[in-house]
Amino acid sequence: MAAPDSPAGTGRLLTGVTWAVLLLGLWLWGRAATAGNSAPTTGDVAAVGRPLGVPLPPAHDPLDGAAVPQRVEIPSVGIDASIVRRGLDDEGAIEPPPFEKPKAVGWYAEGTEPGAEGAALFVGHVDTETKPAVFYGLSAAKPGDKVRVSRSDGKVAEFTVDDVQVFTRERFDAQKAYGPREDGRAELRLITCGGTYDHASRAYTANVVVSAYLTAEKSTGRSAGASGPVSAARGHA
Repeated sequence: MAAPDSPAGTGRLLTGVTWAVLLLGLWLWGRAATAGNSAPTTGDVAAVGRPLGVPLPPAHDPLDGAAVPQRVEIPSVGIDASIVRRGLDDEGAIEPPPFEKPKAVGWYAEGTEPGAEGAALFVGHVDTETKPAVFYGLSAAKPGDKVRVSRSDGKVAEFTVDDVQVFTRERFDAQKAYGPREDGRAELRLITCGGTYDHASRAYTANVVVSAYLTAEKSTGRSAGASGPVSAARGHA
């Protein structure tokens, strides 16, 4: 969700996503001790969840072979975007997509590849100071929606959304946001800003976390590697 008006200054593009992804480094550092012991969901976490009567398909086995993501599409909310690699900075925070690429999605390349067992992580901006960014429509995603990730091996990993949650800053649960929901599945998390824009702190009050799991494998019709590697933009590149 975008704020109703845009504040002056240069920090808005990063603030909403940054507070959440800063926790990623801390969770990676401490997950061995905390896995399975995350706090229960409270009233501070709003969830769309799975509406009654929405059937979801069975999970597809994780895909074989290493491959990097090149493009992500969510037709139901009008998202069709290129992907850039992101890593952790010196402070242990994942790098969001660079200022110059607000329409690109960042993939945490030191983690799980989309389609492989585990939870792959995509992050994207909701808006800039003047216009919507790549994940502006993400909060409208619903359980049952399809997320298609084109990979460098010519395969398309098709995921089905099974959960949409809005985590407030005070109750952000890194294990719930980043950790796999079921062992043996290939999963995907897509994260952006949510709630309202707080002018005083220059940050959004929450984050939207869309969870999906692999349900199909398709082909792009291209040979492996034909599209070239995913962009390696970092920092302010």
